[in-house]
Amino acid sequence: MAAIFCASSLSDPPIPSGTDKPLHGLAYLGLAIVVVRGVVGGLPGWIDLRAAMTAVLITVGYAVTDELHQMFVPGRSAEMYDLVADAAGATAGTVACWAWGIMAQLSERRHKAQSARHEAQRLERDER
Repeated sequence: MAAIFCASSLSDPPIPSGTDKPLHGLAYLGLAIVVVRGVVGGLPGWIDLRAAMTAVLITVGYAVTDELHQMFVPGRSAEMYDLVADAAGATAGTVACWAWGIMAQLSERRHKAQSARHEAQRLERDER
């Protein structure tokens, strides 16, 4: 949040020519990942709908305050399309964390199943 605030405070930020919407999306994707981590207590982890919605609301809520902040920075303005890009990035970051949590859980289950099979095979060999 501090990095976004600092970048938003610049009257003439160093951005490539053209649209800045991808940068907005990327910044808020990163922020969403940090917020999700805080909400669920670490990554990868199981993310339910409540945690996902909380993370998106916190991230988009900050985006709203950032757009309001830019209204007071000379040479900057608040734009609805910036907020849309921020929300898209926040959603994408949250979905990425959700998918990571599912993949980690499936990997853990697969590892436990393999360990159980190996243990059963070892016990079977020992019985012979």
